[in-house]
Amino acid sequence: MKDKFYAYIQNLQDQIVAGLEAVDGTAKFREDLWKRPEGGGGRTRVIENGAVFEKGGVNISAVHGKLPETMQKMFGVGEADFFACGLSLVLHPKNPMVPTVHANWRYFEMYDEKGNVIEQWFGGGQDLTPYYLFEEDAKHFHQTCKTACDKHNPDFYPKYKKQCDSYFWNAHRHEARGLGGLFFDYCKANEHPSDSEQAKQMSMENWYDFVTEVGNSFLEAYVPIVEKRKTLPYTPEQRTWQEIRRGRYVEFNLVHDKGTLFGLKTNGRIESILMSLPPHVQWVYDHHPEPGSEEEKLITILANPREWIS
Repeated sequence: MKDKFYAYIQNLQDQIVAGLEAVDGTAKFREDLWKRPEGGGGRTRVIENGAVFEKGGVNISAVHGKLPETMQKMFGVGEADFFACGLSLVLHPKNPMVPTVHANWRYFEMYDEKGNVIEQWFGGGQDLTPYYLFEEDAKHFHQTCKTACDKHNPDFYPKYKKQCDSYFWNAHRHEARGLGGLFFDYCKANEHPSDSEQAKQMSMENWYDFVTEVGNSFLEAYVPIVEKRKTLPYTPEQRTWQEIRRGRYVEFNLVHDKGTLFGLKTNGRIESILMSLPPHVQWVYDHHPEPGSEEEKLITILANPREWIS
Protein backbone atom coordinates (compact mmCIF):
# COMPACT_ATOMS: atom_id res chain seq x y z
CA MET A 1 0.00 0.00 0.00
CA LYS A 2 2.76 2.46 0.87
CA ASP A 3 4.44 1.97 -2.52
CA LYS A 4 1.13 2.26 -4.32
CA PHE A 5 0.16 5.48 -2.57
CA TYR A 6 3.61 7.04 -2.94
CA ALA A 7 3.50 6.37 -6.68
CA TYR A 8 0.05 8.00 -6.75
CA ILE A 9 1.15 11.22 -5.05
CA GLN A 10 4.19 11.49 -7.32
CA ASN A 11 1.88 11.46 -10.33
CA LEU A 12 -0.62 13.76 -8.65
CA GLN A 13 2.11 16.29 -7.91
CA ASP A 14 2.98 16.38 -11.61
CA GLN A 15 -0.66 16.85 -12.60
CA ILE A 16 -1.37 19.61 -10.09
CA VAL A 17 1.84 21.50 -10.87
CA ALA A 18 1.07 21.41 -14.59
CA GLY A 19 -2.49 22.61 -13.99
CA LEU A 20 -1.38 25.49 -11.78
CA GLU A 21 1.38 26.60 -14.14
CA ALA A 22 -1.21 26.78 -16.90
CA VAL A 23 -3.42 28.98 -14.74
CA ASP A 24 -0.57 31.29 -13.79
CA GLY A 25 0.74 31.60 -17.33
CA THR A 26 4.05 33.14 -16.28
CA ALA A 27 5.87 31.48 -13.40
CA LYS A 28 7.11 27.90 -13.19
CA PHE A 29 7.59 25.72 -10.14
CA ARG A 30 11.21 25.18 -9.08
CA GLU A 31 12.05 21.73 -7.81
CA ASP A 32 14.09 20.96 -4.72
CA LEU A 33 14.97 17.35 -3.89
CA TRP A 34 15.95 16.71 -0.27
CA LYS A 35 16.87 13.85 2.04
CA ARG A 36 16.02 13.34 5.71
CA PRO A 37 19.03 12.16 7.73
CA GLU A 38 16.91 9.70 9.74
CA GLY A 39 15.40 8.17 6.62
CA GLY A 40 13.51 9.20 3.52
CA GLY A 41 13.14 12.55 1.81
CA GLY A 42 10.97 14.46 -0.54
CA ARG A 43 10.38 16.55 -3.64
CA THR A 44 9.47 20.16 -2.95
CA ARG A 45 8.10 22.30 -5.76
CA VAL A 46 7.62 26.01 -5.16
CA ILE A 47 6.19 28.83 -7.28
CA GLU A 48 6.91 32.47 -6.48
CA ASN A 49 6.14 35.90 -7.93
CA GLY A 50 3.90 34.61 -10.68
CA ALA A 51 1.18 36.48 -12.50
CA VAL A 52 -1.43 34.78 -10.31
CA PHE A 53 0.39 33.04 -7.47
CA GLU A 54 2.51 35.16 -5.17
CA LYS A 55 3.77 32.05 -3.43
CA GLY A 56 2.81 28.42 -3.33
CA GLY A 57 4.14 24.94 -2.94
CA VAL A 58 3.13 21.44 -3.96
CA ASN A 59 5.28 19.07 -1.92
CA ILE A 60 5.59 15.33 -1.56
CA SER A 61 7.57 13.42 1.03
CA ALA A 62 8.14 9.88 2.21
CA VAL A 63 9.91 9.55 5.55
CA HIS A 64 10.65 6.59 7.80
CA GLY A 65 12.64 5.51 10.84
CA LYS A 66 12.21 5.41 14.60
CA LEU A 67 9.05 7.04 15.89
CA PRO A 68 10.15 10.14 17.85
CA GLU A 69 9.38 10.21 21.55
CA THR A 70 6.87 13.01 21.17
CA MET A 71 4.97 10.92 18.64
CA GLN A 72 5.15 7.83 20.87
CA LYS A 73 3.32 9.77 23.55
CA MET A 74 0.78 11.07 21.06
CA PHE A 75 -0.04 7.54 19.82
CA GLY A 76 0.31 5.89 23.23
CA VAL A 77 2.99 3.43 22.12
CA GLY A 78 6.55 2.54 23.04
CA GLU A 79 9.46 2.41 20.63
CA ALA A 80 8.33 1.69 17.09
CA ASP A 81 9.30 2.27 13.48
CA PHE A 82 7.10 4.29 11.17
CA PHE A 83 6.61 5.26 7.54
CA ALA A 84 4.68 8.34 6.41
CA CYS A 85 4.15 9.79 2.97
CA GLY A 86 1.92 12.49 1.61
CA LEU A 87 1.32 15.41 -0.68
CA SER A 88 0.76 18.83 0.85
CA LEU A 89 0.00 22.03 -1.01
CA VAL A 90 -0.74 25.65 -0.20
CA LEU A 91 -1.29 28.46 -2.71
CA HIS A 92 -1.30 32.17 -1.88
CA PRO A 93 -2.58 34.24 -4.84
CA LYS A 94 -1.65 37.89 -5.39
CA ASN A 95 -5.18 39.08 -6.07
CA PRO A 96 -7.25 39.25 -2.85
CA MET A 97 -10.31 38.23 -4.86
CA VAL A 98 -8.72 34.81 -5.40
CA PRO A 99 -8.82 32.53 -2.34
CA THR A 100 -5.91 30.79 -0.73
CA VAL A 101 -6.24 27.01 -0.84
CA HIS A 102 -4.73 24.13 1.11
CA ALA A 103 -4.84 20.40 0.51
CA ASN A 104 -3.15 17.33 1.93
CA TRP A 105 -3.43 13.60 1.37
CA ARG A 106 -1.30 11.26 3.45
CA TYR A 107 -0.66 7.67 4.49
CA PHE A 108 0.95 6.35 7.69
CA GLU A 109 2.24 2.95 8.82
CA MET A 110 3.71 1.82 12.14
CA TYR A 111 5.60 -1.45 12.73
CA ASP A 112 6.45 -3.81 15.59
CA GLU A 113 9.98 -5.00 16.34
CA LYS A 114 9.64 -7.72 13.68
CA GLY A 115 8.66 -5.27 10.98
CA ASN A 116 4.98 -6.25 10.88
CA VAL A 117 2.48 -3.48 10.21
CA ILE A 118 0.58 -2.84 13.43
CA GLU A 119 -1.14 0.43 12.44
CA GLN A 120 -1.98 2.00 9.10
CA TRP A 121 -4.28 4.80 8.10
CA PHE A 122 -5.06 7.49 5.56
CA GLY A 123 -5.82 11.14 6.18
CA GLY A 124 -6.25 14.34 4.26
CA GLY A 125 -8.64 16.88 2.88
CA GLN A 126 -8.85 20.21 1.09
CA ASP A 127 -10.13 23.60 2.25
CA LEU A 128 -10.68 27.10 0.88
CA THR A 129 -9.66 30.38 2.55
CA PRO A 130 -11.04 33.44 0.73
CA TYR A 131 -10.45 37.09 1.57
CA TYR A 132 -13.68 38.22 -0.05
CA LEU A 133 -16.80 36.10 -0.06
CA PHE A 134 -18.20 34.92 -3.38
CA GLU A 135 -20.91 32.47 -2.43
CA GLU A 136 -20.92 30.76 -5.82
CA ASP A 137 -17.22 29.95 -5.34
CA ALA A 138 -17.87 28.40 -1.93
CA LYS A 139 -20.73 26.34 -3.37
CA HIS A 140 -18.61 25.16 -6.30
CA PHE A 141 -15.76 24.07 -4.03
CA HIS A 142 -18.04 22.24 -1.63
CA GLN A 143 -20.09 20.65 -4.41
CA THR A 144 -16.91 19.23 -5.95
CA CYS A 145 -15.94 17.82 -2.54
CA LYS A 146 -19.41 16.33 -2.08
CA THR A 147 -19.42 14.75 -5.54
CA ALA A 148 -16.11 13.01 -4.82
CA CYS A 149 -17.37 11.79 -1.43
CA ASP A 150 -20.74 10.60 -2.68
CA LYS A 151 -19.10 8.12 -5.04
CA HIS A 152 -17.95 6.21 -1.95
CA ASN A 153 -20.46 6.90 0.82
CA PRO A 154 -23.26 9.50 1.12
CA ASP A 155 -22.34 10.02 4.77
CA PHE A 156 -18.77 11.08 4.00
CA TYR A 157 -19.36 14.68 2.88
CA PRO A 158 -21.44 15.84 5.88
CA LYS A 159 -19.13 14.01 8.28
CA TYR A 160 -15.87 15.29 6.85
CA LYS A 161 -17.23 18.76 6.18
CA LYS A 162 -18.13 19.02 9.86
CA GLN A 163 -14.70 17.71 10.86
CA CYS A 164 -13.10 20.32 8.60
CA ASP A 165 -15.07 23.14 10.24
CA SER A 166 -14.01 21.82 13.62
CA TYR A 167 -10.35 21.28 12.75
CA PHE A 168 -9.61 24.55 10.93
CA TRP A 169 -10.90 26.61 13.83
CA ASN A 170 -8.69 29.35 15.23
CA ALA A 171 -9.81 28.84 18.82
CA HIS A 172 -7.90 31.85 20.14
CA ARG A 173 -9.72 34.04 17.59
CA HIS A 174 -13.11 32.29 17.83
CA GLU A 175 -13.33 32.03 14.06
CA ALA A 176 -12.75 29.56 11.24
CA ARG A 177 -9.61 29.83 9.16
CA GLY A 178 -11.70 29.74 6.01
CA LEU A 179 -14.83 28.28 4.43
CA GLY A 180 -13.83 24.68 5.01
CA GLY A 181 -14.11 21.69 2.73
CA LEU A 182 -13.09 18.20 3.85
CA PHE A 183 -10.94 16.88 6.68
CA PHE A 184 -10.48 13.21 7.53
CA ASP A 185 -7.87 11.38 9.57
CA TYR A 186 -7.10 7.95 11.01
CA CYS A 187 -9.09 6.25 8.24
CA LYS A 188 -8.42 2.60 9.06
CA ALA A 189 -9.59 -0.73 7.69
CA ASN A 190 -12.70 -2.45 9.04
CA GLU A 191 -13.99 0.53 10.94
CA HIS A 192 -17.35 2.13 10.35
CA PRO A 193 -16.68 5.51 8.70
CA SER A 194 -19.93 6.99 10.05
CA ASP A 195 -22.78 6.34 12.43
CA SER A 196 -25.08 5.13 9.66
CA GLU A 197 -26.23 1.54 9.94
CA GLN A 198 -25.84 1.27 6.17
CA ALA A 199 -22.21 2.38 6.26
CA LYS A 200 -20.11 -0.32 4.69
CA GLN A 201 -16.93 -1.71 6.15
CA MET A 202 -13.90 -0.06 4.59
CA SER A 203 -10.77 -1.98 3.63
CA MET A 204 -7.49 -0.14 3.09
CA GLU A 205 -8.12 -0.54 -0.65
CA ASN A 206 -11.49 1.16 -0.19
CA TRP A 207 -9.83 4.00 1.69
CA TYR A 208 -7.18 4.29 -1.02
CA ASP A 209 -9.91 4.62 -3.64
CA PHE A 210 -11.66 7.31 -1.62
CA VAL A 211 -8.57 9.37 -0.82
CA THR A 212 -7.37 9.29 -4.42
CA GLU A 213 -10.85 10.29 -5.59
CA VAL A 214 -10.61 13.40 -3.43
CA GLY A 215 -7.05 14.09 -4.58
CA ASN A 216 -8.08 13.80 -8.21
CA SER A 217 -10.88 16.33 -7.63
CA PHE A 218 -8.60 19.13 -6.43
CA LEU A 219 -7.95 20.94 -9.71
CA GLU A 220 -11.65 20.76 -10.58
CA ALA A 221 -12.50 22.29 -7.20
CA TYR A 222 -10.02 25.16 -7.32
CA VAL A 223 -8.98 26.12 -10.85
CA PRO A 224 -12.39 27.38 -12.07
CA ILE A 225 -12.49 29.76 -9.09
CA VAL A 226 -9.03 31.11 -9.90
CA GLU A 227 -9.89 31.59 -13.57
CA LYS A 228 -13.02 33.51 -12.64
CA ARG A 229 -11.36 35.88 -10.13
CA LYS A 230 -7.71 36.32 -11.15
CA THR A 231 -8.26 39.40 -13.32
CA LEU A 232 -10.70 41.25 -11.05
CA PRO A 233 -9.54 44.74 -10.01
CA TYR A 234 -8.62 45.44 -6.39
CA THR A 235 -7.51 48.40 -4.30
CA PRO A 236 -4.51 48.87 -1.99
CA GLU A 237 -6.96 48.73 0.92
CA GLN A 238 -8.22 45.33 -0.22
CA ARG A 239 -4.65 44.12 -0.49
CA THR A 240 -4.05 45.28 3.11
CA TRP A 241 -7.10 43.30 4.22
CA GLN A 242 -5.72 40.24 2.45
CA GLU A 243 -2.44 40.58 4.35
CA ILE A 244 -4.23 41.00 7.69
CA ARG A 245 -6.26 37.83 7.02
CA ARG A 246 -3.08 36.03 6.03
CA GLY A 247 -1.89 36.73 9.54
CA ARG A 248 -4.73 34.57 10.86
CA TYR A 249 -3.63 31.83 8.46
CA VAL A 250 -0.12 31.96 9.87
CA GLU A 251 -1.45 31.85 13.43
CA PHE A 252 -3.42 28.68 12.75
CA ASN A 253 -0.54 26.90 11.04
CA LEU A 254 1.96 27.65 13.79
CA VAL A 255 -0.33 27.19 16.79
CA HIS A 256 -2.84 24.48 15.87
CA ASP A 257 -1.96 22.59 12.69
CA LYS A 258 -1.09 18.94 13.35
CA GLY A 259 0.81 18.52 10.10
CA THR A 260 3.12 21.43 10.86
CA LEU A 261 3.71 20.17 14.38
CA PHE A 262 4.34 16.60 13.15
CA GLY A 263 6.95 17.87 10.71
CA LEU A 264 8.70 19.94 13.35
CA LYS A 265 8.69 17.10 15.89
CA THR A 266 10.01 14.50 13.44
CA ASN A 267 12.94 16.66 12.35
CA GLY A 268 11.26 17.36 9.04
CA ARG A 269 12.72 19.71 6.48
CA ILE A 270 11.98 23.18 7.83
CA GLU A 271 11.82 24.89 4.42
CA SER A 272 9.17 22.44 3.23
CA ILE A 273 7.20 22.64 6.47
CA LEU A 274 7.07 26.44 6.49
CA MET A 275 6.35 26.61 2.77
CA SER A 276 2.73 27.17 3.80
CA LEU A 277 3.47 30.66 5.13
CA PRO A 278 2.65 33.63 2.87
CA PRO A 279 5.38 36.11 1.92
CA HIS A 280 3.60 39.34 2.91
CA VAL A 281 1.54 39.46 6.12
CA GLN A 282 0.29 42.13 8.50
CA TRP A 283 -0.74 42.14 12.12
CA VAL A 284 -2.65 45.34 12.83
CA TYR A 285 -3.45 46.00 16.48
CA ASP A 286 -7.12 45.38 17.38
CA HIS A 287 -8.25 45.54 13.77
CA HIS A 288 -11.97 45.46 12.98
CA PRO A 289 -13.54 45.85 9.54
CA GLU A 290 -16.01 48.64 8.81
CA PRO A 291 -19.60 47.78 9.81
CA GLY A 292 -21.61 46.63 6.81
CA SER A 293 -18.53 46.14 4.62
CA GLU A 294 -17.62 43.14 2.48
CA GLU A 295 -14.80 42.48 4.94
CA GLU A 296 -17.25 42.29 7.84
CA LYS A 297 -19.47 39.98 5.79
CA LEU A 298 -16.61 37.50 5.57
CA ILE A 299 -15.86 37.74 9.30
CA THR A 300 -19.50 37.02 10.12
CA ILE A 301 -19.40 33.81 8.06
CA LEU A 302 -16.11 32.72 9.62
CA ALA A 303 -17.54 33.10 13.11
CA ASN A 304 -20.49 30.84 12.22
CA PRO A 305 -19.60 28.15 9.64
CA ARG A 306 -22.55 27.43 7.40
CA GLU A 307 -23.77 24.74 5.04
CA TRP A 308 -22.94 25.54 1.41
CA ILE A 309 -24.74 22.61 -0.20
CA SER A 310 -28.48 22.33 0.43
